[in-house]
Amino acid sequence: MSRYFDHAATTAVKPTAVEVLTELLPTVANPSSLHGAGRKARLAVDSAREQLAAAVGADPSEVIFTSGGTEADNLAVKGLYWQRRSENPARRRVLLPGIEHHAVLDTAEWLQTHEGAELVIIPVDAEGVVETEALAALLADEPETIALATAMWANNEVGSVQPVAEIGQLCAEAGVPFHTDAVQAFGGEPAGAAPVDFAESGASAMAISGHKIGAPVGIGALLVRRDVKLTPVLHGGGQERDIRSGTLDTAGICAFAAVAREVVAGRAAEAARLTGLRDQLLAAVDGLEGVTLRGPDPRLHPQRRLANNLHITVDGAEGDSLLFMLDMAGFDTATGSACTAGVPRPSHVLMAMGLSEAEARGAQRFTLGWTTTEEDVAALAAALPGIIAQSRQAGLAAQRRT
Repeated sequence: MSRYFDHAATTAVKPTAVEVLTELLPTVANPSSLHGAGRKARLAVDSAREQLAAAVGADPSEVIFTSGGTEADNLAVKGLYWQRRSENPARRRVLLPGIEHHAVLDTAEWLQTHEGAELVIIPVDAEGVVETEALAALLADEPETIALATAMWANNEVGSVQPVAEIGQLCAEAGVPFHTDAVQAFGGEPAGAAPVDFAESGASAMAISGHKIGAPVGIGALLVRRDVKLTPVLHGGGQERDIRSGTLDTAGICAFAAVAREVVAGRAAEAARLTGLRDQLLAAVDGLEGVTLRGPDPRLHPQRRLANNLHITVDGAEGDSLLFMLDMAGFDTATGSACTAGVPRPSHVLMAMGLSEAEARGAQRFTLGWTTTEEDVAALAAALPGIIAQSRQAGLAAQRRT
């Protein structure tokens, strides 16, 4: 039996979502149609929009449904850049940390290659947290040339939670729109920490995704303040405030909203449960030779790390070798973001945090979710020391041969 520890990549669809999908998938109706079936679908979408908005601290009119987090990030970064540059051609600078998810980072790099954007990297500290003093200095330097700033709410690899409200305030004071990728943060907030709340964040735009919280793959949303203008990436029927075109997925939207409401209602209890399980895994590797915790230490700063995330590096070991050994032992883990799976290169997140390529190669990420049990964690905790020692021996032996 395989035990799953890769919930940051995706998590199982919740029964609530299955119930909604079972009810709505057989129906045939486009919510933009004017007949009775279309109007019924529209009412369902409008109700779901209200539910999702309430779950994330937004007004229903601010919810723009997308196909997922990647599309939402592309729409925000490209849309803000194009809009701001059209208003003032001097606005070409994009401020972002080097730890961003590739949905943001690669989008910004595409703008650099094809649209003349100038990328300015915001420094992060050794725990992967944005240095706000450095950001303030960057914002003060010719703010009229800045198109936008973007910073993820929580990092998908090392679990570091960013000071989003402070970042939002700094950007607002400089008159610079701010986008935050909250795909990992929404539903995974640390125990006792402030929940993901769009209004409180001060962000101009915020991305969330359904399949990270137990809704189906293929549905997400971009929250966009009413006073913020975006140039569309997709053109067509203009279904979502003329910002995003495309026939709305009624069943997926309703399932997403239902799960979001459920996750928010049980957030405190689940965060406490996952924190306890995560800390059991941390205790199993703490003090092992060659093992280093990456990201904020939850024993010192529990609110600075996602409740379900544990990330380590193993000196002398290859992350892929460690992953395969764990896989053979019946544990599904990750070396980093699943969106770069199969690419043999060190994590850009760890490199931005100051690690060397050799240090970054030994990475392993364990992420827990709603299906994780105490038995799963106990089994992994018992197996980890031996597997880590074996992976180090193999890695060090390979290094000696070379």
